[in-house]
Amino acid sequence: MGGSLHKQLRAIWHRAVMLLQSSLEPVTPRKILVTGGAGYIGSHTVRLLLRQGHDVTVVDNLSKGYRHNVPAGRLHEIDLSDTAALTRLMKAKQCDAVIHFAAFIAVGESMREPARYFTNNVAGSLSLLDAMVQAGVKHIVFSSTAAVYGNPHTSPILETFPIQAVNPYGESKVMVETLLGWFDQIHRLTSVCLRYFNASGADPEAALGEEHEPETHLIPLALRAVQTGKPITIFGGDYTTPDGTCIRDYIHVNDLAQAHILAVEYLLNGGPSDQFNVGTGAGSSVLEMIRAVEEVTGKKVPYVVGPRREGDPPSLVANSQKLRDRLGWSPQYADLRTIVAHAWKFAEKQK
Repeated sequence: MGGSLHKQLRAIWHRAVMLLQSSLEPVTPRKILVTGGAGYIGSHTVRLLLRQGHDVTVVDNLSKGYRHNVPAGRLHEIDLSDTAALTRLMKAKQCDAVIHFAAFIAVGESMREPARYFTNNVAGSLSLLDAMVQAGVKHIVFSSTAAVYGNPHTSPILETFPIQAVNPYGESKVMVETLLGWFDQIHRLTSVCLRYFNASGADPEAALGEEHEPETHLIPLALRAVQTGKPITIFGGDYTTPDGTCIRDYIHVNDLAQAHILAVEYLLNGGPSDQFNVGTGAGSSVLEMIRAVEEVTGKKVPYVVGPRREGDPPSLVANSQKLRDRLGWSPQYADLRTIVAHAWKFAEKQK
């Protein structure tokens, strides 16, 4: 009885927090620098920040992002290695905080080109942190990854699980989280690290979406297969899951963006450094995702089943209860078909 009452009270508290957040506009707009703001998750976060009344400056070298993703006048084409330019910009804009997305993200590529990943992801982040110290900016939200946990033996994943990355991409994020710990201890630079797996979907109005090149994510690949008739490959059909395919936690990109914004506000309101998982807490298999694509589009997804990819665990689902409890976050678009429908709307617009 007591546990049930506790859950009910917690649910009521969550709803009250979300209602309060949705009804309040910042009295004074926060000045936020977003690195990698021309990319997929970064551009969605910029869009939400602007809608919520914040003043946003975007830094992107456009190696992976697109100029058309950023509103006119907000993009500064700077590489993270240029510490002096970053320092000058943050001083000029009088930034209150940074949201840091700029990174290479392809696991397979990181296994082939580790030096490139450590140079961009780690050295670039160190340059950014150095610039923040010089400019007097004291808060950063870091787009980390649940890949820092490696291949956990149980699911869902908690923040208390061992940190044991199994590829250079994941290790590069571990290294940046380590840097953030030291910069907090030495420079009092507070940070939130957000760890998540499968960002997915698109802006509900189809203004933004996934435009990776090459594309490696399941939903846009499945939608492309529907459009072109060319089959996609499912990597492994013999896992210890109900249908034999891998299970992953797919989170809508707008819900992910909102988590970053809540984390910024948490830090600006005096919250200490911390790490949070971001996810729906519900996993979907590859075949379940393909069925969702077929339901949304009304067309069959052509596919073939290939061999497993090295290092792919059967199931990866993030427990985000800590984020829900501490920051009042909850996903607005948790339904798989809604995620696919938004991605499909964007894909059709691109034709």
